Amino acid sequence: MSKQDFVPFEKKIYLSSPTMHGGELKYMTEAYETNWMSTVGANINEVERMTCEKVGCKYAVALSAGTAALHLAVKLAGVKPGDKVFCSDMTFDATVNPVKYEGGEAIFIDTEYDTWNMDPVALENAFALYPEVKVVVLAHLYGTPCKMDEIKAVSEKYNAIIVEDAAESLGATYKGKQTGTFGTYNVISFNGNKIITGSAGGMLLTDDKDAAEKVRKWSTQARENAPWYQHEELGYNYRMSNVIAGVVRGQFPHLEEHIAQKKAIYERYKEGFRGLPVTMNPYDEENAEPNFWLSCMLIKPEGMCKQVRDEKKALYISEPGKSCPTEILETLAKYNAEGRPIWKPMHMQPIYRMNGFVTREGNGRAQTNAYIDGHEVGKDGRPLDAGMDIFDRGLCLPSDNKMTSAEQDIIIEMIKSCFY
Repeated sequence: MSKQDFVPFEKKIYLSSPTMHGGELKYMTEAYETNWMSTVGANINEVERMTCEKVGCKYAVALSAGTAALHLAVKLAGVKPGDKVFCSDMTFDATVNPVKYEGGEAIFIDTEYDTWNMDPVALENAFALYPEVKVVVLAHLYGTPCKMDEIKAVSEKYNAIIVEDAAESLGATYKGKQTGTFGTYNVISFNGNKIITGSAGGMLLTDDKDAAEKVRKWSTQARENAPWYQHEELGYNYRMSNVIAGVVRGQFPHLEEHIAQKKAIYERYKEGFRGLPVTMNPYDEENAEPNFWLSCMLIKPEGMCKQVRDEKKALYISEPGKSCPTEILETLAKYNAEGRPIWKPMHMQPIYRMNGFVTREGNGRAQTNAYIDGHEVGKDGRPLDAGMDIFDRGLCLPSDNKMTSAEQDIIIEMIKSCFY
């Protein structure tokens, strides 16, 4: 079948859109009818309780966004102007921007191929280069848990605090333990495309009562306990609204259902791509269970046609038996389906190009002068910059849990046709 044989979907197939169930409207209406429309109310209290129960933390503070939660987590971790902080490299910039908000300097840790997350070997190298660092900010990419045992062991060896960005991984587990509980301060997100949503919103999670109370204070403009508006430190307007909390409250009972739907999508892609020179986004099947938020694919080097990208555009040359992310994404878009590139690594972003970057072989800004297929390689013959390699060859597939199996079958055939 050629690409010309497909008919565009009448209704767009999204990457990952909100899935509503009805209970959300009930709780939003309650907020409206009781006039609890601001940043206090029963919905907020209940969502914080439900989160603690599900994740297994002692305290949860409902905030306006996952980014707000990350900002206050970085502040709790004690990051000051000029401090260096180790951060996941292949992630959304919301993971690392809060470091800059507090005047810190992000040092990016390269990705490993087993989970597409922070490489513990590179993290160990980073501490050798920057022994003064005391904070590690890591993200669980696309709902897949990091190698937490190894990362925690390295961080504890150097007395560093972990800030865990579990924005994409609510419901995922590592060795039976929920993500969002491995760091001293942890974050989840209820953004519109997440596994469950509030249309917006996020949560800071911790077992530290004092930290939770600080966040509650900071997120409401740091008002002191006085009969007038008394302020002794910098505060923020970061509290979640009771209306948004109503949406999250209605979504929470459907978390496991959404995860099961997302996993089925992942498995259908994996089976459908048999025989193609591609692999799915990997995870540690022995120790981890992702929430399968997004299904992604990685084209094997031998299956890649020629592709070049500048800062905002991409070009490719189609070849029989080969394809590339740009060709596949353009094909999906042509037929009204949404995919996306893999997160562009932070060390490749113009805003962060002067920041430090560490790979499993040391300083990633140094050159080995050994190249294979255009990629600088290390002693093991693998690309030295794993994040750049995954970005070059990978893409996020339509992963909406309202997509039918028949629609997904058509998408699979569209992708296959790119390799003909």
